[in-house]
Amino acid sequence: MSAAQRFLYPLTFPLRLVPGTLHSRALAGILNQVMKEALADGELDFLAGRCLTIAIDDIGVSYRLGLEQGRICGYGTERGADASIAGGLHEFLLLAARREDADTLFFQRRLRMSGDTELGLYLKNFFDAFEPPARWAPLMRTLERLADVRLLGRR
Repeated sequence: MSAAQRFLYPLTFPLRLVPGTLHSRALAGILNQVMKEALADGELDFLAGRCLTIAIDDIGVSYRLGLEQGRICGYGTERGADASIAGGLHEFLLLAARREDADTLFFQRRLRMSGDTELGLYLKNFFDAFEPPARWAPLMRTLERLADVRLLGRR
């Protein structure tokens, strides 16, 4: 276990007590709001009937997401994943805050993809082109601040 994992794992213990289905549904609810226009425009239709796992290794939490009836849905482990993206919390914060692009994180092996790589590439291309609506600026500023936090000397 890395130093960052030893630091983060105990702090995130309460998160691991909550069933994964609830984590996934909560994230889906947030994403449905943030990506409302993109969903209405059909930009996420490539996720229809599919399941993507996002695994945050250093805190031991994962999310399973898909698209049903034009809305992002959260799933539990009963739903098999078509593709998986895994990495550390800091890497996902950098990606969400748009501090690093997905290609850089994948090429540096800070993020890993498995399963249906075509689905993963569609998702990567969507996020490369996605611009959060202006009304979500406070959330983006929060993500930027969190991405600035250095955990035990990590970049």
